[in-house]
Amino acid sequence: MKIFMHSTDKGIWETIENGPFIPQVKRDDVLIDKPSSEWTEDESKKAKFDWIIKNIITSALSCDEFFKVSQCNSAKEM
Repeated sequence: MKIFMHSTDKGIWETIENGPFIPQVKRDDVLIDKPSSEWTEDESKKAKFDWIIKNIITSALSCDEFFKVSQCNSAKEM
């Protein structure tokens, strides 16, 4: 699975190790989540990695395994 993830995109494995990418912006010296309407193309791609990973993982699982991870919020948690 690790080899498959690496071969798909380098950012995929980084997302598994570090958790989902959430674009942020600094406003009044505070980092806040950036509205998706303001995301750049690169930010959208990085943010989508978590969904791609969850799709890959759940596609490879049996029904019993799927139910164990279906409540996880991120690919890293899975």
